[in-house]
Amino acid sequence: MNRVVVIGGGYGGLRAVEGLSTYEDIEITLIDQNPYHYLQTQAYGYIAGEFDVNEVAVDLYNWSLGFKRVKFIQATVSSVDFVKQEVFMGEEQLSYDYVILAYGAKTNFFSFIEGLRENSYGVKSLYRAFNFRKEFENVIYKKLQNTDDSSSQELNIVIGGAGLSGVEVAAEMAHVIKNYSKTIGSRAKEIKIYLVDASETILPGTSDYIIKNTFKRLESLGVNILTNAFISKVDKSFVYFKDAEPLEYSFMIFTGGIKASPLNEVIESEKNKMDQLLVDKNLNISGFDNAFAIGDCIEMKGADGNILAPTAQSAERSAEYAAKAIKNRIDGTQYKGFNSSTMGIFVALGGKYAVGEVFKYIKVRGYIAYTLKTAITYGYYIGLRLRINTGFKNRI
Repeated sequence: MNRVVVIGGGYGGLRAVEGLSTYEDIEITLIDQNPYHYLQTQAYGYIAGEFDVNEVAVDLYNWSLGFKRVKFIQATVSSVDFVKQEVFMGEEQLSYDYVILAYGAKTNFFSFIEGLRENSYGVKSLYRAFNFRKEFENVIYKKLQNTDDSSSQELNIVIGGAGLSGVEVAAEMAHVIKNYSKTIGSRAKEIKIYLVDASETILPGTSDYIIKNTFKRLESLGVNILTNAFISKVDKSFVYFKDAEPLEYSFMIFTGGIKASPLNEVIESEKNKMDQLLVDKNLNISGFDNAFAIGDCIEMKGADGNILAPTAQSAERSAEYAAKAIKNRIDGTQYKGFNSSTMGIFVALGGKYAVGEVFKYIKVRGYIAYTLKTAITYGYYIGLRLRINTGFKNRI
């Protein structure tokens, strides 16, 4: 029996386990520091109060029990010895025949922006998303209460970073605030959302169709879009810009970049400026053909040689490749290098509205795009839930 250790219970890690579990000559150990899988692609709805926690988190222990040869360990991996083929979890260690590094990345609170980390939230972790949700609900509550100190005061919410996460969070919150006008009247208009990015446009790297229709939707929701806006400093009350007046704010979320997990710091391998691992064409750690790395912890390139965006889709494609590559190595069969590209993109834009593009040719917007995005997300969620139900039954 071949032992495979998968480090990380994110989108890539779970897809790798699913792929490997179909082979009867492989037993899998999944390791994550958290006992749950966080559906980060649903963070926008959770923060805005549209989703409950059970819709963005699933138990990894019960999920793993839904397979025949999968074991879950909740632990923090401290290092990996590729020569001795061992994973270290503090004083404990686990031997492997193959290992997949799939522990993702975290929000990059840029150190050159003074006060950014101390005064803003991220969405890469469920804990930070939970705290941000509480702050957002508190703003709504203040306006609902209509106290003297809040009834005539504008409350600004700043979202730093106009990539996919930032745009979706801004749109969903703006939609929720708009709906609250029925409950708190004109006071809802006093809650302002600012979407800030240093780039020339929102959603940099996407098509003109996606950018144009997303911009139009955000404007219709009342989102204030500030591009070419370089944040220089953040304190408890103001966001300061390089070439513009400070912006007073109530609370801030930052989605403007990622950096590798701390585990990358102890991995002895070549890395890029964001500390992401540089892997070969087979997604192997240099010099070790039984050690694979996937998802956000690596610099991933597509079929055209360009760097792929750090999305759940990219993580899953790389996971599928790694699972098949391991089986091919076990069987002694040849396999080609990783060759992938983004099949499409859907942007949730508040309520039952989205913008989407598939294979660069199929372009949709509005309710149709929302329906397609929801179907994809729901299919993924139901797959997890069915596996959890099986695991729960197996446990009892």
